[in-house]
Amino acid sequence: MTGTPTTFQPRVFSGIQPSGGLTLGNYLGAIRRFVDTQNANRDSGIETIYCMVDQHAITVWQDPAALTRNTRELAAGYIAAGLDPAKSILFNQSQVAEHAQLAWIFNCVARMGWMQRMTQWKDKAGKNSQNASLGLFAYPALMAADILIYHATHVPVGEDQKQHVELTRDIAAKFNHDFGVDFFPLTEPVIEGAATRVMSLRDGSKKMSKSDPSDASRINMTDDADTIAQKFRKAKTDPDALPSEAAGLEGRPEARNLVNIYAALNDQSVDEVLRDVGGRQFSEFKPMLSDLAVAKLSPISGEMARLMQAPDEIDAILRSGADRARVMAAPILKRTYEIVGMVS
Repeated sequence: MTGTPTTFQPRVFSGIQPSGGLTLGNYLGAIRRFVDTQNANRDSGIETIYCMVDQHAITVWQDPAALTRNTRELAAGYIAAGLDPAKSILFNQSQVAEHAQLAWIFNCVARMGWMQRMTQWKDKAGKNSQNASLGLFAYPALMAADILIYHATHVPVGEDQKQHVELTRDIAAKFNHDFGVDFFPLTEPVIEGAATRVMSLRDGSKKMSKSDPSDASRINMTDDADTIAQKFRKAKTDPDALPSEAAGLEGRPEARNLVNIYAALNDQSVDEVLRDVGGRQFSEFKPMLSDLAVAKLSPISGEMARLMQAPDEIDAILRSGADRARVMAAPILKRTYEIVGMVS
């Protein structure tokens, strides 16, 4: 490659699998950050693109009716939380064929060894890797295509997905090197926030998960106000008072989790929260957390419920978003084909 390095227009992309059961962890760890990014960039001309990655969801078997419902529920969660279809592009992945088309090219660029090193592949396939789907093995290449089909420069992700964004950078760099171009950007992961990893309300050492058999372990984004309050009041804690500084949370996973959640919901740092509540017992703090959570989350669950009763409204938003996404994706795919030598 020669000449001046390409300057890429700043553009943000991220997505969540529509596998059902949105939790507080999804909201604080991802969706609310998507909203903050949208609102922070709306006057700067930086485009924000958020996707329901349904093609990733089917790397393990999905009931078709459930997949449809879950895709709409995730879209409802996006919109109810504050993602505005007029400010961000919202769509589901399978509506934009360019994702899968670019993914095949990236399958031919990425190396088997790269995929085998992916921590999530090892975790999800486990000892049963011979029976895992090829899609599950190769899905980091599809994730790279999701990002690079828009020349996205920044991706808000949780810590557990950082490795995949690093792989996206490797794929982009190898493509650029192999074909002697400076065509794909080296995307930057964006990892920030006090509660990017929300833990179980029953075990502070485990991530809050929709797959946990105990519904009391999580706050579902569809929970009503009474359920939210009850779950926080029954959340596992320890007998000690809250400390006055963050160092005092060491070795106290349940205390740390509840303080992190409060801080994130109230737009405070952990230290700011502890300056206010240090020395208090959980019998005082839990009602404070419950009231805050109900105030912040009930409007979202209410709007989600309304939207789920209006599937045509959700579908129209997703179709419009897909049309806008294709306007960006099509010329990037066309140029990729030309670089590779494919006649289009």
